[in-house]
Amino acid sequence: MTKKILILSFYFPPDLCAGSFRAKALIESLEPMAQAENLQIDIITTLPNRYANFQASAHETETKGCATIYRVKIPAHQSGFIDQAKAFTYYFFKALKITRNKKYDVVYATSSRLFTAFLGARIATKKKIPLFLDIRDIFTDTMQSILKFPLKLCLPFFNYIEFYTIKKAHALNLVSNGFLPYFKPNKECKVTTISHGVDLCFRDIQSDTQKKRAIKRVLYAGNIGQGQGIEKIIPALAHTFKKQCEFYIIGSGGQQKELEKSCRDLENVKIFSPVDRETLIQYYKDADILFLHLNNLSAFNKVLPSKIFEYAMTGKPILAGVSGYAADFLNFEVSNSYIFQPCNLKEAITQLNYILENNIKIENRDAFYEKFNREKLMRRLAAKIISSTTS
Repeated sequence: MTKKILILSFYFPPDLCAGSFRAKALIESLEPMAQAENLQIDIITTLPNRYANFQASAHETETKGCATIYRVKIPAHQSGFIDQAKAFTYYFFKALKITRNKKYDVVYATSSRLFTAFLGARIATKKKIPLFLDIRDIFTDTMQSILKFPLKLCLPFFNYIEFYTIKKAHALNLVSNGFLPYFKPNKECKVTTISHGVDLCFRDIQSDTQKKRAIKRVLYAGNIGQGQGIEKIIPALAHTFKKQCEFYIIGSGGQQKELEKSCRDLENVKIFSPVDRETLIQYYKDADILFLHLNNLSAFNKVLPSKIFEYAMTGKPILAGVSGYAADFLNFEVSNSYIFQPCNLKEAITQLNYILENNIKIENRDAFYEKFNREKLMRRLAAKIISSTTS
């Protein structure tokens, strides 16, 4: 008997983001099981849209092995809340149309975006099938910290949507142990924690020797948005170390203009558009120090940024402005991590000075890779999704 799985992921390759890479890794883990388990998979995603300044082409419909990918064309949008809401509304109703006359055995939805999870809940409820949620962020928690009046008036609505969605879930997977206190007391189903991981392409990016140059290169790669808040720390940090460091920033997002404005007189700050992974790996190899930062918001005490897993594989020092679970994870799992409180310039200066003044050796990450090999983690997740079809 054929088992049909519906996967909802707003982003999917060739888009560049954590959700896209995680969805791809999951499909790659399900494919070897397809024949034995008699699987058919539908993926409903969007045409590449994550970054306005990164262009990639993809077919609206394509079949790869046991998987059929439906890419919804959404209106052009920026990173603003209203723009993204409009784009998602289009995706939401198009996904309902695609699935209207199809039969499935389980719905898997990834929930960095609350309404992707809600979409999964609506489809699962209508078709009376299990819902498997993969929780990568707590949307309502983040919105509580970020939204300002009048958008903050929407919070009761978002809280209701979240309550409804989680209640409908047959199974929950949390990518961060920091989410456990938020979800576990309110959920009767089994809750698992399968985290982000290291993709094979990052397995051997570690340098054998340190680069001998007077001006050290500090690299930040990722989103430039309210959640990261790098515009609050990079300009002042770069000014302080203008004779010792150059700061390379690769990414895009809603706060990019603010960052560019604050850095326009700083010759040691260079901002680049998002790049593909092959190019990014070369940037990692050329860097001396990796920079990570989350905004100083209580919601981010629970999260575990996926970027940690890429950075760690370089073996190079990581200067990280994080708190809560992310800080605990770095301290416990990633040696060569130098933590400061988010947006705390004084602490950041102290930690960067320490890195520069001490000959920090490149760390071997073989044990880290074995523990957080994404392929192994996704095989576990895939097995749990398949088991949901027979529950």
